[in-house]
Amino acid sequence: MRRLLRRYADLSLRDKIPLRVGALVVITATLVTGSLIVLEYETLRDDLLRNSSSLGRVLAKTLVAPLTHDDVWRAYEIVNTPFHARDDPAITAEILLVLDAAGRVYVSTQPKEFPMLADPALIDRDYAGIAGEITQYSDPEPKAIEGAGTGRIHVIAPITADGVRLGTLVMAYSKTAFIPRYLRIAARAALITLLVVAVLLPIGAWWGRRLAEPLVQLAEGMGKVGPGIPDDDGMRLPESRDELGQAAAAFRRMLAELRGKEQLEREVVATERLAAVGRLAAAIAHEINNPLGGMLNAIGTFKKHGGDEAFTAKTLSLLERGLLQIKETVSALLVEARVAPHPVTYDDIEDVRTLVLPNAQRKQARMEWQNGLREAVALPSTLVRQILINLLLNAVGAIAERGHVAARVHAEDGLLVLQVENDGQHISEARMPYLFEPFGPHEEGGHGLGLWVTYQIVRQLRGEIAVESASGGTRFQVRLPCEAAA
Repeated sequence: MRRLLRRYADLSLRDKIPLRVGALVVITATLVTGSLIVLEYETLRDDLLRNSSSLGRVLAKTLVAPLTHDDVWRAYEIVNTPFHARDDPAITAEILLVLDAAGRVYVSTQPKEFPMLADPALIDRDYAGIAGEITQYSDPEPKAIEGAGTGRIHVIAPITADGVRLGTLVMAYSKTAFIPRYLRIAARAALITLLVVAVLLPIGAWWGRRLAEPLVQLAEGMGKVGPGIPDDDGMRLPESRDELGQAAAAFRRMLAELRGKEQLEREVVATERLAAVGRLAAAIAHEINNPLGGMLNAIGTFKKHGGDEAFTAKTLSLLERGLLQIKETVSALLVEARVAPHPVTYDDIEDVRTLVLPNAQRKQARMEWQNGLREAVALPSTLVRQILINLLLNAVGAIAERGHVAARVHAEDGLLVLQVENDGQHISEARMPYLFEPFGPHEEGGHGLGLWVTYQIVRQLRGEIAVESASGGTRFQVRLPCEAAA
């Protein structure tokens, strides 16, 4: 039963509505048929009581003379007259008994079953249940008695003459006599029900599909929202002023807002990444100026004292070392300029160290560095470097002068683990729930975009980021599945 209910719940509205219409038609026809049968039973019962009461009054008056003159044969002819005069078995008595004043059988339509002077209570169980009620009934009008658990309806009519009760006429009608009429009514009702179902099911199927189509279209459109935001052109949404049309219009507005939000997020991410590069460039400018200054001094010295081969070689060596230093610094800075990201390598992590080191040196901070990446990891190097850069810049910004920053990178069990620690002021419990939200309650001068961008990249790579902060410092740990971006 549960499987059927589950399968029904999974059906489309195109199928559910016609099924419900058919079920409603069948239930309605069944209730109507039942009501007709009950009504027919009440009608037959009323007709029976009316006819039997009329017949009982006539027979009771007719039987006065035979009972007075003790004419048994005449009484027998009188009680058998209804069986020859009526053709409808539904209102014809099954047995007619004439009881004397003592309650014994005086005459009956079935003398073999109810012989004269016999006690009917000892012969018929149905009669035994109503014997007391028959003897106590004294009203001259006929009365119907329907004993509980009996298969007959008994109509009794006292036989009186000059106020003296001579006996009682008992007419027994079988309840099963109504069954043929019930069956005829049920057969007609079933035929009508089948015809109605045959007519209404196609109409219900057509109407149900028409009614369910807007809902199905709206559900299909909502199902497309997830990995991406679908275009309105690719969806057939209802356009009307009813509730479905209002829901479709609200869905369109939601899609428009999601597209705007998605575009804004892309712009914020791009802006923040460029801002991070700008902060690094400002810090690295000093690193580039140092070798440039040395190179310019070497060239100036060479102009004044050039000509000696050994001196020329020494000058060229200084120029080469300066240019190589500038090249390494610029190469490490080109994180955002690489169009096709490659898997993360040991050198990629070392480039991040080169980029962030000048920021740490300005605070005279001690940087602990552990690069345990010996083999390439199938993750986009650009995104991984961006995560590490953002966490390190936040760590350097959080420490005081001569503080401590630690970075550990390694691969384990199909995961790339990035861990950044600092001994700066710990993050309060009030700020922790909003740590990865932009423009939240962050430190003075901070907007939280760096950590928000980091969180978005981690989610894009289907990874996890955890934060632990206490009075001794703060630790960020990022775990990225390597198969997420192979």
